[in-house]
Amino acid sequence: MFRSIAHRTRLALAVTTAAMLPLAASPAVQAADQDKKADSDLVIGMSFQELNNAYFVTMQDALKKAVNDMGAQLIVTDARHDVSKQVSDVEDMLQRGVDILLLNPTDSVGVQSAVMSASDAEVPVVAVDAQAEGPITSFVGSKNRDAGYQACHYLAESLDGKGKVAILDGIPVVPILQRVEGCQAALKEYSGISVVDKQNGHQERAQAMSVTENMLQAHPDLAGLFSVNDIGSLGALTAIRSSGGDVKLVSVDGNPEAVSEIAKKGSPFIATSAQHPREMVTKALEVAVDSYHGKDVPKTVPIDVELITQENADSFHW
Repeated sequence: MFRSIAHRTRLALAVTTAAMLPLAASPAVQAADQDKKADSDLVIGMSFQELNNAYFVTMQDALKKAVNDMGAQLIVTDARHDVSKQVSDVEDMLQRGVDILLLNPTDSVGVQSAVMSASDAEVPVVAVDAQAEGPITSFVGSKNRDAGYQACHYLAESLDGKGKVAILDGIPVVPILQRVEGCQAALKEYSGISVVDKQNGHQERAQAMSVTENMLQAHPDLAGLFSVNDIGSLGALTAIRSSGGDVKLVSVDGNPEAVSEIAKKGSPFIATSAQHPREMVTKALEVAVDSYHGKDVPKTVPIDVELITQENADSFHW
């Protein structure tokens, strides 16, 4: 009887001890862990909507440095504002075996098929600066509505709350839509301000100059203009100066050439809501790498903007 009790006690202890031991990972989990590369072995792809712009060149430079510090490989493509080319670029990068995709969409909706392809290949996709439709891992971008609001609030204050204002619009991506929305919200707070025109300058200097010329001819008493980006605003600035009109100009980005203009006393260009492209792209890379390694990441990472006026233009740079 005592031997039976002792035997049963030893069995119970054995079972209890076994239950306390950590469970071995399943073969599938072990295989998945083994498939993950070290950061230095990763191949990282970045598809830009354009690289003919100091803002995106600054972003690219910051990304190159961050990837180089990791010891990883970087593949960069330039869509040149052609969504078909961007989709093709992404498909090519997936064929080349990228482990992570950073995507700066030229068209938020049009890139959906590229996002789907990356998702099917189990490649994390982080949209940068502009939102993308489809199963993205995360979006890292500026507070674009706030950017439009800050710029147009400053414009309205500079006009003493009265006058006719026009909007120089851009391509239909979420950040641009949000900037316009924020601008309109700010201007609505001033009963003496009326928005008399809104046209697409395509965020390009020459096109924006031509569009602004047309708006100035249609509204010779125009008092203010909001541009959705600095490159477009520099074209608009040329048109304003050529017309000889007294039109105050505000924008979004923080482009060095724009900031230099804002710093000049008496310039029609009075403010821009500056973004921080270096911080944005390095944060996007961090989020993408975390996701690749199976960590939980936020669906959205907002980056603050900063209003640049003549008072602080000399001390600002990307």
